[in-house]
Amino acid sequence: MAAYERFSAFYDEVMDDPDERAALVAAMIDRHHRQATSLLELGCGTGSLLARLAFPPDLVGLDRSPEMLAIAARKVPGATLVEGDMTSFDLGRRFDVVACIFDSINHLTELRSWDLLLDCVHGHLVDGGLFICDINTIGELRRLGDDPAWVYDFERGTAIIDVAYALDDRGLGHSEWDIRIFEHITGGRYELHREVIGELGVPLAVFRALTDDRFDLLEEVDQDGLIPTDDSVKAHYAFRRKG
Repeated sequence: MAAYERFSAFYDEVMDDPDERAALVAAMIDRHHRQATSLLELGCGTGSLLARLAFPPDLVGLDRSPEMLAIAARKVPGATLVEGDMTSFDLGRRFDVVACIFDSINHLTELRSWDLLLDCVHGHLVDGGLFICDINTIGELRRLGDDPAWVYDFERGTAIIDVAYALDDRGLGHSEWDIRIFEHITGGRYELHREVIGELGVPLAVFRALTDDRFDLLEEVDQDGLIPTDDSVKAHYAFRRKG
């Protein structure tokens, strides 16, 4: 079963409010590429980021999940949506901005896949184009693994999310998210929807080394606006494509 096949119907109700991340992306575009007219989002999911961007006017979203894209099509009817793998796509055009938000890159569970994604990003940006991304740090994934499962009640049911974490001998963190959605049906009955989704935690120095030959770093901030470390919750980046 493809990831998010069952979770897609509940994704927007269970996940974080996207307003803050959309505002951060918009601010980075305003600071570093105000003239941008086109944006490609990798791992666009249900279109929550695209729906909140007032510019650029030409919006394209790519995701592997047809179920997520179906929701995005209703949410952002003006965007072009493409089903594809963010490590091996070829759209035959270039963009002013490529964004990969909501720790989508962490869902690539092999380091080689991160390198392939960066190749695709470089090949789809105009000269001097802007790459914006965020990642879950190894410290955050470790904390989530140490914490007990969390329970979240929402209008249609209850979500229980339990994260397991292990560090390998290369210093990479392997995280497994066991997501169970108990959908309320009728008369006190529930239907269980379950998916297990992996994430890879990469030391920030390793990630930066992957970007060095393709991008110039413009900005890096954590959730508090400080320089991110491996113990931050998230690391947010803006890069300029090298020619």
